[in-house]
Amino acid sequence: MQKVKGIVLVAVGASSYGVLATFVEIAHNNGAYTGVLTFAQFLIGALVLTAICAFKTQDEPNNDIITPYPRLQLMAFGLSLGLTSTFYYISIQYVPVSIAVILLMQAIWMGIVLESIIEPQWVDKTKIIGGGIVIIGTLMATDVFNDTVQLNITGITFGLMAAVSYTVTMYASNNVALNLPSLSRSKYLVWGGFMAIIGYWNISIIDYFSWGDFAKWGIFLAVFGTILPPILFTRGFPITGMALGSIVSALEIPVSVLAALLILGEHVNFIQWTGIIVILVAVYIIDARLKKPAGRTLFE
Repeated sequence: MQKVKGIVLVAVGASSYGVLATFVEIAHNNGAYTGVLTFAQFLIGALVLTAICAFKTQDEPNNDIITPYPRLQLMAFGLSLGLTSTFYYISIQYVPVSIAVILLMQAIWMGIVLESIIEPQWVDKTKIIGGGIVIIGTLMATDVFNDTVQLNITGITFGLMAAVSYTVTMYASNNVALNLPSLSRSKYLVWGGFMAIIGYWNISIIDYFSWGDFAKWGIFLAVFGTILPPILFTRGFPITGMALGSIVSALEIPVSVLAALLILGEHVNFIQWTGIIVILVAVYIIDARLKKPAGRTLFE
């Protein structure tokens, strides 16, 4: 049951990311500046998490003595959280949302590779095969093979940079400062992300700042981009592990497709629905195989 709980937490966190691209695209079409969107998202998110921690007195370290280093580590790794949103939002300005999502979700195999480098033993081959199946389903779900838009190298580059940052964020959720409570870890990650936003966009935030855009888009982006995902990831990834958590996070893809269908009115064809089913079935099979008692498996 613990593994199932971890999968659900990671899945909901990844799904909340899935709705962001559609609304950011709408915001861009209405003239909102990317730097202002990310600034509002992370400032509101950091303040809300700080307020929650302040009133939730039990969300304090259980250790008698806690040095500032775990918190500093989280804030340092939180830079990747801010860069993920920044690079992703820039990417969708140059390539279709479906392509940007595919690029972002290269974090699936990047997470598996990272775990194989860090862990002393080989990654379970079920995860490797499952990661490949999920990627195939991802390509189908976004209908990339029917996309006739000329890809922009800038958009591709920022999309892959977002994937790298996303992988680091998932690693931090799974490994960094586990002695701190989940809410505290989320708070420091988001404050680190906010510092990355300030460092990357700096003076342009002031130049293009709009209270209208801040209020209109900031709360929504904060809830689904910097409040729910860090809380759910910091709770879920320690249970699922890096590789399985990376695979489950691919559920962001079908959520993105559904958001485009329901909000933007985009057509979703048979191939895309098939891809969504492939992703969901693959995640279920991977979890079932990993919970099976030791012995001969389907892939042996």
